[in-house]
Amino acid sequence: MARGQSGSAVKRKKNDTGVNGGVEGGMDKDTLLSFYRDMLMIRRFEERSGQLYGMGLIGGFCHLYIGQEAIAVGVQAIKTPGDQVITGYRDHGHMLACGMDPKEVMAELTGRAGGSSKGKGGSMHMFSTAADFYGGHGIVGAQVSLGTGLALANKYRANGKVAFAYFGDGAANQGQVYESFNMAELWSLPIVYVIENNQYAMGTSIERASSETHLYKRGQSFRIPGEEVDGMDVLAVRDAAARAAEHARSGQGPYILEMKTYRYRGHSMSDPAKYRTREEVDEVRKTRDPIDHLQELLEKNGWADEAALKAIDAEVKRIVADAAEFARTSPEPEPSELYTDVYLEAAQ
Repeated sequence: MARGQSGSAVKRKKNDTGVNGGVEGGMDKDTLLSFYRDMLMIRRFEERSGQLYGMGLIGGFCHLYIGQEAIAVGVQAIKTPGDQVITGYRDHGHMLACGMDPKEVMAELTGRAGGSSKGKGGSMHMFSTAADFYGGHGIVGAQVSLGTGLALANKYRANGKVAFAYFGDGAANQGQVYESFNMAELWSLPIVYVIENNQYAMGTSIERASSETHLYKRGQSFRIPGEEVDGMDVLAVRDAAARAAEHARSGQGPYILEMKTYRYRGHSMSDPAKYRTREEVDEVRKTRDPIDHLQELLEKNGWADEAALKAIDAEVKRIVADAAEFARTSPEPEPSELYTDVYLEAAQ
């Protein structure tokens, strides 16, 4: 029941649009420009987040999404209002893709009252039901069980919505993932499991950590179909996500998408990433970068020139700079906020 690419997505050459979808799945100028801007927003936001962390303005852990932008943007493109997103602690890119205000996200990173969770969630635990974003979660693999619960609620309510539960290659070996798979297929729950396989988990290569490295096959014993996707190609991601969502929404149960991707930074800001070479990272940046790939498509089709793309970049940088300034100048939460949002108050 599983479908995989021929060859590894890691080896995609420059200008290749990917096997699963890509240009063949249809494109237009406005769509590509929108994807370009959204991915660039995540890239610039994360770069500035790294700077603020280095300045001591972001405390605790901070996991950047640089290199993986095509996944959040591509999946978001096919979601319908009310479909839920839930992910792990590498979550800033997902928040922005869901439409959360960059100012509120940045303020949350710095623990300020103007943050989306009033400064109490920080980098790893933001939440916005208004954006259908059900959190970043710090416990490895926990979001898979919670996302399965969201899908169960969707089925119970017969609301036609799909839950998208993201997790990484490291979490793919967690036992609760397979308990969730079993229940999801047994009850035909409307959920898409998106595995963001960035090859290194917390610092161990997938070849050293997993006996089966083709993670889209992990659902076979539960009869869950899956496929491997070039997660560095936003069009391939969009097309695969559309197929998976249709499968889940039509009552056929869960679907697994393994997004072959790559993070340019370490696991977190405190990780020097000495388990891989600088040459390896540079090669991926040179040949597979999702933003560069989309830029080439835009220029090749005559839909944007260097000046137009620089103008988009300038606009995005301004928005990110404004977000950073908002975060820097926002007040810290009042001490009384420690006692709010602890329990759900029952309706009177």
